[in-house]
Amino acid sequence: MRKLVMAVCLCFAFSTLQAQQKKVLNILAIGAHPDDCDSKFGGTAALFAKMGHNVKFLSLTNGDAGHYAMGGGVLGKKRRQEAKDAAKALGIAEYEVLDNHDGELFPTLNVRLEVIRRIRDWDADIVLGLRPNDYHPDHRNAGSVVQDAAYMNIVPNVAPDTPPLKKNPVFLYMSDHFQKPYPFQKDIAVIIDDVIDTKVKGLAAHDSQMFEWLPWTNGVDVSTIPTDGQERLDWLKDKWMNRTADASTLEAVKKWYPNTDISKVKHVEFFEICEYGKQPTDQEIKEMFPMLGSK
Repeated sequence: MRKLVMAVCLCFAFSTLQAQQKKVLNILAIGAHPDDCDSKFGGTAALFAKMGHNVKFLSLTNGDAGHYAMGGGVLGKKRRQEAKDAAKALGIAEYEVLDNHDGELFPTLNVRLEVIRRIRDWDADIVLGLRPNDYHPDHRNAGSVVQDAAYMNIVPNVAPDTPPLKKNPVFLYMSDHFQKPYPFQKDIAVIIDDVIDTKVKGLAAHDSQMFEWLPWTNGVDVSTIPTDGQERLDWLKDKWMNRTADASTLEAVKKWYPNTDISKVKHVEFFEICEYGKQPTDQEIKEMFPMLGSK
């Protein structure tokens, strides 16, 4: 009888473990502009999507100011379509673009409530945002809005038209290179070598940005940029993906991929844990990022 009970318990425990391992995660990445999330999270998003998890990108502005030769409604419409094309390229479930003007984003109560509603509607397990220290005011304000929404997601009397979450998600910052008030912390590292071409295609979908606006702001003669499909992708991959690893990069990657030859790793995305959401243990991080350690 005891053996039978033990066998049943073991079977139940194994079934529970399998159910936990198969849990479908809901991930919401929030940027200021169409292409922000793609640049910082596109590879990891593609990995999540390939594993069957639900990923949504949300842009808090419509990007209608980010170009040297067009703007307003024409550019906003173009960038919204580019976002849809990027979602298809990355394989993610949704890419929503709010109708706030580019360059005019403020962390107002109305914007915060919109973010709270989106997080609740998506029933997010993980929410990614920008740090509130950045060269662009829209980026700073988008970061502040997401931070301000963190605790409020579980408060029933805030945005009462949308049911509150029963748990606070894990909030993460997407990476940046700014040093003040403190440098970005590489708490989580995800190797994206297997999906780097998918990420590049997702970025390339933002045609007006990757091949026009951003090169132009950096003094590149846009007439020299290849127009052929594959050459264009190769150009973008070479220009955009050229990153130099440092000691902190290697240390962060090694923590999450202890059995991987780090010298062969070329492309990594990093995330910092925000203090305002759920504080995950290392084991919980592994469960929420099931691709970790898989190389």
